[in-house]
Amino acid sequence: MIPNDELIRIIDLLNTTYEGEEAWHGPSVVDVLRGVTPEMAGRRISPDTHSIAELVFHMTSWRIFCVKKMQGDELFDIVTPGKNFGALPDKIDDFEWEALEMELSLSQEELINELDKRDDDEFLEDIVPGRDYTYYDMLHGIINHDMYHTGQIMIMQKALLQKGSSSRYKDDDVDEYGSPFGSSSEHDDYY
Repeated sequence: MIPNDELIRIIDLLNTTYEGEEAWHGPSVVDVLRGVTPEMAGRRISPDTHSIAELVFHMTSWRIFCVKKMQGDELFDIVTPGKNFGALPDKIDDFEWEALEMELSLSQEELINELDKRDDDEFLEDIVPGRDYTYYDMLHGIINHDMYHTGQIMIMQKALLQKGSSSRYKDDDVDEYGSPFGSSSEHDDYY
């Protein structure tokens, strides 16, 4: 039997990124989401950005993608905006936000459970069904994907909190998304 040292490291990285208390990169996904309210989850910083709720849906979708690919599903894909970011309302209620967080949590469990079924590192060099990259690349990709979107969520959360507590902008100075930047897309490249 081939050792599973790399697989153990990947599982550890997935768990640390998702819910670790001492991740070197900063707060875990769970830590960051703990401070997000349902109202914040549905708001946009500007018209051309995704909401936090859409980013959580997106993170869940790509974790499910990884699970399906490890189960050998060559045809499973995420090709429509609805499958990628969801078709969520602008106003998220407590139930919807709790459901999105629960689905993300379940996708973490499914991903770890699928990896726990493996007893060696050999499969990491196999090509993902229907793709041109390895499982190793896919799994490290989902870790990086989680960190990237967690950073976005942190920035959005801070911006929304600042907007809520700041008297710098009057209600007349903001658009329908609560942004003082209007519909200009020059600021959207950062989110």
